[in-house]
Amino acid sequence: MSATREMRWTDIAELARIDVELFGHEAWSEATWWSELAGRPQRRYRVVTDDEGILGYAGVDCPGDVADVMTIAVQPRGRGTGLAGELLRWMRAEAVDAGAEALLLEVRDDNIPARKLYERNGFERISVRRGYYQPEGVDALTMRARLQEESQ
Repeated sequence: MSATREMRWTDIAELARIDVELFGHEAWSEATWWSELAGRPQRRYRVVTDDEGILGYAGVDCPGDVADVMTIAVQPRGRGTGLAGELLRWMRAEAVDAGAEALLLEVRDDNIPARKLYERNGFERISVRRGYYQPEGVDALTMRARLQEESQ
């Protein structure tokens, strides 16, 4: 059984460890996590936990008309359960609540499962950042979901 809650300062060490496992050299450090949580309430973070610890997490930055997905991740044991979609819906709701009209994100062009998740949830590609992810030189796709309909 899993539970969803606001991310806590005490989660940082576990988040940094998980991030390395999931994202390798692109992982956020503990210092980055501290900085991100210090950005609240504009930056909003959730975790989903199970008996083994943090199962998934997500963060969204809501500074105004356009919100940004900061991170979203699900541990391998939680994949295929709909958890990523649940976290994405939470971020959309937070963005709408903050008055955003659009939600933006960047995703590796070679991350097909993530791209499909975003497309299923109304995101469209609006630009490409060539060679953004280093050292591999993988392109980043910038994607946007319009939120105006959701806020009415």
